[in-house]
Amino acid sequence: MSGLLNTVVNATLISALYALVAIGFTLIFGVGGVLNLSHGAIITIGAFVAYFVTGVLGASVWVATLAALAVSAVFAAVLYLVLIRPIQHDSITVMILTLVTAIVVEEGIKILVGTQPRAVPSLLDGHLTLVGGIQLNRVFAFALSWVVIGLLFAAVNYSRTGKAIIATSMSSRGASLVGIETDRMYLYTWVVAGALAGLAGVFLASIQTAGWAMGREPLVLSFSIVVLGGIGSIRGSLIGAYIIGFLEVFTISYVDSSLSGLASLVVLVVILLVKPEGLFGRELVE
Repeated sequence: MSGLLNTVVNATLISALYALVAIGFTLIFGVGGVLNLSHGAIITIGAFVAYFVTGVLGASVWVATLAALAVSAVFAAVLYLVLIRPIQHDSITVMILTLVTAIVVEEGIKILVGTQPRAVPSLLDGHLTLVGGIQLNRVFAFALSWVVIGLLFAAVNYSRTGKAIIATSMSSRGASLVGIETDRMYLYTWVVAGALAGLAGVFLASIQTAGWAMGREPLVLSFSIVVLGGIGSIRGSLIGAYIIGFLEVFTISYVDSSLSGLASLVVLVVILLVKPEGLFGRELVE
């Protein structure tokens, strides 16, 4: 019984990080209508910025987290402004460019750091006395992820900029006609998605380690989560993250650890065949 409870707790904690990644991924599609295949690489950038700031510069992990947020957001902004904006209405070309960007980032990290995993300090040390003890760092990452998700929901639903983003996601032409600068809304979504990915990278690296290919599995999981929840739906991504997260953890714990990622791919195929619009369609917020 304690083993089952421990598995449920682990699935609950990790699913919040999956949601953080998937929400950024679906934001870009929901507003701009393109798939950002470099999203996983931005997770890796956030993780390695944290590694360099703590391991090389000797700063605290909190400073490293802020640096990772800033660098990831700036990287996403530059990527959009330089490469994506000129061809943003050509979704195939965007996919190819972002895929190439991801490969360049990963190869660059391999050259600079090597292939050995790198450790990032925990945001909080210690354990909770729960089901044999659970890392405070994981609990804190879970709580902070939910705080960030809650703030994002509030910003999108109640701020003037958030409402402009919703309008752009519904119709960019209509939004332009009422005076909304749609290019700026696209930029905002790329920046927010980049910051979320960078933060997720720090959390994942502090819980596990930072590796040059660490963003690949979260990217694949994001595909499954976003398709399951409904491409463009933030609420769908949140619910999908927990469904996929629990499937992943239970598959690894009770079937075979080598099957990591398989459950999400099976769900992806089934949803595409049975209900391709996902659970909540293409609504940005609900």
